[in-house]
Amino acid sequence: MSPMVKLPLSLEYALLGFVRERPSYAYEIHQQLERTPVLHLIWRMKQRQTYALLERLEVEGCLASATVAQGRRPPRRMLRLTEQGMVAFQDWLALPVEHGRDFRQEFMAKLFFAQREGQVTLTVLIARQRTACAAWLAEFQTQLSALPSKEPLDKLVIQFRIGQLDAILTWLDQCEAVLHSE
Repeated sequence: MSPMVKLPLSLEYALLGFVRERPSYAYEIHQQLERTPVLHLIWRMKQRQTYALLERLEVEGCLASATVAQGRRPPRRMLRLTEQGMVAFQDWLALPVEHGRDFRQEFMAKLFFAQREGQVTLTVLIARQRTACAAWLAEFQTQLSALPSKEPLDKLVIQFRIGQLDAILTWLDQCEAVLHSE
């Protein structure tokens, strides 16, 4: 059996957004994720998953922990954001998602935290994502025009991706209009 490949952190950086607001225990972070309706619609995870991701973020240097005594109860680990974690969160928040498949979860999490950061962060995120999507769209349109006509399934797949990107771009326009009017 081959060892499990560790993928680079991405959506997990959203957890840093909760710790950024205030140091917290892992259980509190998980509860906050569960109680945030907009995030709960797109991103569900079991408590042990949240704990594992927080531990990974600590190993990566984004979080630091301190043991807090609780009288007769077992001690708990309080997590706080490190300087490296702050930079990682801000970088994550500013960059568009890199793949269409990540849009539904990761971009929605970014949008949630960008709105909390303020209008400038929100505007920059939407503009950068629109630019990235427009580039993907142009790439797929080029691929489509280069395909031989005897490849109908290939064309259908690319047309599907083009349709997705058209819808995302229209939705980004909606986001900008709605969120900027607040």
